[in-house]
Amino acid sequence: MKLDFINAGQIVNTHGIRGEIKLLPQGVDAEDLTGCKTFHIGGQPWECAASRIHKGCLLVKLRGVDDMDAALALKGRAVTVRREDVPLPEGQYFDQELAGLTARDAETGEVLGTVEEVLTYPAHKIYVVRGGKDEYLVPAVPAFIAGIDMEGGCVDIHMMEGLGTHGT
Repeated sequence: MKLDFINAGQIVNTHGIRGEIKLLPQGVDAEDLTGCKTFHIGGQPWECAASRIHKGCLLVKLRGVDDMDAALALKGRAVTVRREDVPLPEGQYFDQELAGLTARDAETGEVLGTVEEVLTYPAHKIYVVRGGKDEYLVPAVPAFIAGIDMEGGCVDIHMMEGLGTHGT
């Protein structure tokens, strides 16, 4: 699903005394956000002066946030970015963009349901597909994902025995 804004995560704390914020990415890799020049907090754009990755989080220095007190005022706030400001390599998508896609069997074209959410685990992500005859937890790896067609609004899945939860 084509989106104008992507949820980037939440400000979980400050870092240091010079006004850096600690952004915990959600559904986005911290590395993908390092080139972002503008972050949106509460619908207001904030220009990024600098950013770096630190222990899985993104430390961000925003223009106009010059001390720890100013950064602390932003703690707990959700952060979004404009989709066009964060380019991804061909064939990669943000988790939020995948929600709502129609899941199909790659061989038969049978509709399996809708991708309702993307779960993140250390090894790989899992697409949760519901709304069909079964619920499916599909590993987001090439062995299971035949292709993603954002324009067509669907993801094709290689069905393997045991993939469905039968009886849900």
